[in-house]
Amino acid sequence: MATKKIAHVLSDEEQIAAIAKRIKRAQGQLGAVARMLEEGRNCEEIVTQMSAVSKAVNTAAFTLISASLKECIVEGKNNSDAVTAQLQKLFLSLA
Repeated sequence: MATKKIAHVLSDEEQIAAIAKRIKRAQGQLGAVARMLEEGRNCEEIVTQMSAVSKAVNTAAFTLISASLKECIVEGKNNSDAVTAQLQKLFLSLA
């Protein structure tokens, strides 16, 4: 018998918009990295831009996890312990 996967879908529209905005910004930064490579820019400039992309993506992921944890705690659903454990696992995967 297959076990049901525990999942949480973020419902806070303000957080969703903020996360989406950060991801779109990172997407633009990643495009800039590709252009910099094609233009033959120096390694330091490229790595600096790559670092900014990485930070933006990680911040978006941490924001998603923390907002989801907050919803689980506030909503107090029956499966909140299982969802919290899953979100903690996701958090640790980023560390």
